[in-house]
Amino acid sequence: MGNFLKNINRNKVLLFMVLPGAIWFFFFSYLPLAGTIVAFKEYRVSRKGFWASIFNSEWVGWDNFKFLFSTEDAFVITRNTLLYNIAFIALGLVFSVLMAIILSELVSRKMSKIYQTGMFLPYFLSWVIVGYFVFSFLSMDRGLLNQMLGWVGMEPVQWYSDPKYWPYILVFVNLWKMVGYNSVVYLAAILGIDRSLYEAAMIDGANKWQQIRRITIPMLTPIITIMTLLAVGRIFYADFGLFYQVPRDSGTLYAVTNVIDTYVYRGLMTTGEIGMSAAAGLYQSVVGFTLVIVANYVVRRIDKDSSLF
Repeated sequence: MGNFLKNINRNKVLLFMVLPGAIWFFFFSYLPLAGTIVAFKEYRVSRKGFWASIFNSEWVGWDNFKFLFSTEDAFVITRNTLLYNIAFIALGLVFSVLMAIILSELVSRKMSKIYQTGMFLPYFLSWVIVGYFVFSFLSMDRGLLNQMLGWVGMEPVQWYSDPKYWPYILVFVNLWKMVGYNSVVYLAAILGIDRSLYEAAMIDGANKWQQIRRITIPMLTPIITIMTLLAVGRIFYADFGLFYQVPRDSGTLYAVTNVIDTYVYRGLMTTGEIGMSAAAGLYQSVVGFTLVIVANYVVRRIDKDSSLF
């Protein structure tokens, strides 16, 4: 006990620095864990408050999970969620690292800052605004793309009624919005690499591609692994705004735009079953946690220094 108190006293400044974050996690991450019991109940609102609603609701066990995945849409929404996230993780990694390397090679620091700002800006835009941006391009009557097709004598495309285009549109929009943010993380890592390594490589006659391949990429491997592991943990989560706002909730596009989050939302709005929504959230969290543990174990077996824990 004495050593414990001594350690606290010795590190009190550091503990004070992490206190706001610890408090935030307690109230918004750990305290709500008690609400996971809603996933196993037929939740009904009580006038006596939230806790009374939980305790007075009927226990239904796994019925909410059965209802969620017994429909014919279960396979579609699971497939869409997984495949889109795999594409986002893979392509996002490639383009983020590529843009970070390009920015790091710019001679003018001023221009580099301008490019960074321009790439970073879409990250702060609401999906509602992004949805209107996309609509200005894809609108049937006044969309820019259809006008360009008309200029070359081609028939306009009903973008919001044809599902075959939307896997590519959604991937492109997600990359446009997120690559700038992720590239800043990799750019910071690149700028932290010892410049003497590049100088030694230049003396040995290495060209720019060889420097990137032999120095930059290997030095980025730990941060790439960590970012990928964190992304894998959310592979069963879909960005609701991307899949709901951008396609404008078009029913004809559900085959390629319906994911777990939008399916639960529509079910919640239709039936009001809060228990089913809680079951979906718990399912996503458990699967995500399991994937992080497994992926981290694999990485730890390959390279201990690159693992999260």
